[in-house]
Amino acid sequence: MHWGKLPAHMNSSNKSPLRATPRLVLYGVICALFTVLLSACSSPAPKRAVLQGDNSQSVDMSGSWEMDYSQSDNTQEKLDSMVGELNREARRRAQQGGAQQGSFGGGMVINASGTNTGSSILGLVRMADLITQSPLLEITQSEHKIRVEREEDFDLTCEFYPGQMRQVETPFGTEICGWNGHQLVFKLLLPDGLSIQHVMTMGAAGQKLNVATTVVTSQVSFPFVLNRVYNRFEPGQSGYKCEVTLTRGTVCTTETK
Repeated sequence: MHWGKLPAHMNSSNKSPLRATPRLVLYGVICALFTVLLSACSSPAPKRAVLQGDNSQSVDMSGSWEMDYSQSDNTQEKLDSMVGELNREARRRAQQGGAQQGSFGGGMVINASGTNTGSSILGLVRMADLITQSPLLEITQSEHKIRVEREEDFDLTCEFYPGQMRQVETPFGTEICGWNGHQLVFKLLLPDGLSIQHVMTMGAAGQKLNVATTVVTSQVSFPFVLNRVYNRFEPGQSGYKCEVTLTRGTVCTTETK
């Protein structure tokens, strides 16, 4: 079985008004994708950790932000790194007399069933890539509330309550959000041991914003993390310049008009 490459499909279009995909539609896509790719999800869900934090506003993230593709993680490289970690873990288990595994693409040691299957790994990575494609963010923030408008995705919103994270039960799972020190955390707990977490951290100078997205499933031993870096910009003063490279796919940078 050949280890497939992920397609380079970063959105490289010019800036357009932010569009919010309805939450129900995107959640449906999430659930449908994992139903197809992770159909083996039948093991008990791991214990869900509770976020801790004083949930007091400490950073003003309001403003317009555009993704810096040159500083953001390359999904294929992160996939290769995860494969290497899983490979080393599987070999250590094999040396300790663990269950037999089969080879998967370039010497990759992977399970034929259960956890760490090829479909589970690719499903996890594709999901993380799918939910981190927003090229533009528009953040509005007040003393007790923040809204993150994401182009081509639904908005992230949170209200701040002193001493606790905000938790909301939805038909799809549990949403948790709030401040954890200087970082803003959004976490979604879904069925079958699947969780999605976005941690937003602003640079000291206030001109860069890192969004670390972690996707966890009970079917893969390691979480998959993608970091997307955003630069602050004034709407109407900059545009996108994109080029397609053989090694890095589509790479976009900003240019002043």
